[in-house]
Amino acid sequence: MASSNERVITIKRSVDMNIVGENIADIVDFAIEKYEFRNDTTLVGDVRKKATASMRDALWAEVERMKALRKKWLQKMFDTADAALQESVDGS
Repeated sequence: MASSNERVITIKRSVDMNIVGENIADIVDFAIEKYEFRNDTTLVGDVRKKATASMRDALWAEVERMKALRKKWLQKMFDTADAALQESVDGS
């Protein structure tokens, strides 16, 4: 619990993970269709399942990397605000 001198803020999520999941599914489907068209083939059975799982895993890993970058970016924003505040107070 925060002391009387501390204030807790909540940073809103900037991304709806349900939409990200839908986008990932669409990207996977598109990538398969593009591969099949370019190679004049149809992926079936286990090959399709393996490719789908591999792409989804890779894309979700990318989402996790982006979430970590966002966290660092937000910390940088707070640090920048603190520095600007300190500079402003020191300069008055």
